[in-house]
Amino acid sequence: MAFCIAVIGKDNAPLYLTTSDMEQELELQYHVHAALDVVEEKCLIGKGAPESKELYLGLLYSTENHKIYGFVTNSRVKFIVVIDSSNVALRENEVRAIFRNLHMLYTDAVCNPFYIPGESLTSKKFDRAVQKLMSGNA
Repeated sequence: MAFCIAVIGKDNAPLYLTTSDMEQELELQYHVHAALDVVEEKCLIGKGAPESKELYLGLLYSTENHKIYGFVTNSRVKFIVVIDSSNVALRENEVRAIFRNLHMLYTDAVCNPFYIPGESLTSKKFDRAVQKLMSGNA
């Protein structure tokens, strides 16, 4: 289902990044970092309309092989999901569900009293849940 899931902090530092295909890891990281520019543009446009409470940014851009989607939390933490372009069965509401689940997993992980805000997410429970989400079993 998903090739790559990334959690990026408010200062654009990666907090968590995982890929399903280790051979394409560098390429997928490049797509994630390129998507940050689009996320910043969409967030700047959104500042003009404070009544806009939409956290889901939708399709940021697509390439020949991948579609890149984005989501921004209220605390400016960004979620980037890279999905295979050939997966035409995946609908917009399913991508929103992925982000909703990822947001809940992230919230549970940072509510851990031993987690230091701004540090990388090293929780094994979070990693297992994200791997399950990537495989489409969540």
